[in-house]
Amino acid sequence: MSYVRKILSRDDIYIDDDMIENSIDVPAKYFPYKLYPWQKFVNVFIFGLRWKSDNTLVFNRYFIYMGRGGGKNGYISYNSFFMMSKKHGISNYDIDIVATSEDQAKRSFLDVYNVLEDTKNLDRLKKAFYRSKVEIRNNSTKSSMQYNTSNARTKDGKRPGCVIFDEEHEYDNYDTIKVFTSGGGKVQDYREFHISTDGNVRGGPLDDLKDEAKMILNGEIGIDESSLFPFICKLDKPEEVEDINNWAKANPSLPYNEVLLRKMKSEYSQMQRNAAIRIEFMTKRMNSPVEDTRKAVATYEDILATEQPMPDFSGFECIGAVDFAQIRDFCSVGALFKHEGKRYFKHHTFMHHTAPKLQDINKDIIQLAIKKGLLTVVYEASIDRKHVVNWFVEQAQKHHFLKVAMDLYRSTILKDAFEEAGFEVEIVRRGPATHGMLAPLVEEMFVKKEIVFGDDPLMRWYVNNVYKEERANGNVEYLKIDKEKRKTDGFFALLHSLVLDDQLFESEPFDPFMFNVTTF
Repeated sequence: MSYVRKILSRDDIYIDDDMIENSIDVPAKYFPYKLYPWQKFVNVFIFGLRWKSDNTLVFNRYFIYMGRGGGKNGYISYNSFFMMSKKHGISNYDIDIVATSEDQAKRSFLDVYNVLEDTKNLDRLKKAFYRSKVEIRNNSTKSSMQYNTSNARTKDGKRPGCVIFDEEHEYDNYDTIKVFTSGGGKVQDYREFHISTDGNVRGGPLDDLKDEAKMILNGEIGIDESSLFPFICKLDKPEEVEDINNWAKANPSLPYNEVLLRKMKSEYSQMQRNAAIRIEFMTKRMNSPVEDTRKAVATYEDILATEQPMPDFSGFECIGAVDFAQIRDFCSVGALFKHEGKRYFKHHTFMHHTAPKLQDINKDIIQLAIKKGLLTVVYEASIDRKHVVNWFVEQAQKHHFLKVAMDLYRSTILKDAFEEAGFEVEIVRRGPATHGMLAPLVEEMFVKKEIVFGDDPLMRWYVNNVYKEERANGNVEYLKIDKEKRKTDGFFALLHSLVLDDQLFESEPFDPFMFNVTTF
């Protein structure tokens, strides 16, 4: 609500009251159900919020994330009917509903089809609409509605007014999304809807939407950087499921649907005896997925707590670290400090310019990192070692690097260059043995909020992209959630520095210029 109030208080935005009222009233004449309060609320931001300067939509992407049974499909049907109407005021406003299965894609389409076929509407709507089992079209506005499965090869060339991605938790890549959104923006008031419960696919488009939504609601991304309207409905903590009064957090329609409430009470009773039902109930009904051996490095709240002020460490000792997996991908560097009982990690990333083009990396976090000076794009054949070494040379004018930690994989390329520049390099091991040794320290730092990244959303993104796998033999390993798109380089650079944690002590600042380094 604080985010909404901030947007509504802007002087360069106005509310189109008539359009909002029409979006509610026009379908109400024909549909067998009314909108719930949350649906009327969201319609304000779908249809009513516009920039004064050019009358365009403030939000044109909508993320509706709530538990199963909340009425998402019926809501999409209701709004689709309106967007094809005269009152919407845009001709040739075509609507594509997209899902991974035909049954799911047809669900909202059939809702509108059945409204047109309803005997009480037949006389009034028969001439107004053309309808078949594959297309509905308003004869006056020429706006149409179709459903599509995720066959991305046959949909190029479309000029949609609106694209609706249904149950996005089932998407494991961006192939379908890219095809259906490539024609967007050619029609006035282009809109994208992303509607979903949670699911079992990790590292896909749904997780990216959740990350973007968190960044928006936490103030890390502004309205000028993202036009996404996030409507997030979930439990705050899994244990809240024990109080039925909390269930409306995940499903705001529940207070108005007694039949659904009875069904969920029955499922809740069954899940006390059946683990499989519990996983399904928590994931699909509560939007609170039950984890298995894949555990988060830290809670999202503990990761956010790393945003504490970063002191001036001029003249302080530190441990340097490098994680450099591929010369045409990402390379993260950093410096670990200790001060007044906390650890501080100052980080920077070098990214090869081809990396976002070849992989489905979250472009919003990349742009934000560039803006904050946390990421340098390298427009060369590869990320040359000179960029890595020279970052440390520059930092060594302010800090005293006791050692620079890196793993064996890239040491053959970097070690000589670092030593020529005047740094002492220590090769550190990675993998389950090292991770198991570091896991208690990592957990303690985050739980006690004693690890600080400062104003560094990129480092928080890195940490959020890692999971901790606990093996049957008791070993622990930190792994990427997704090998291609959810980058982790900064987190593993932090781990490298923590291997040498016992060599770093809190100390008073000294003259950094006593440490002689040479530019590569």
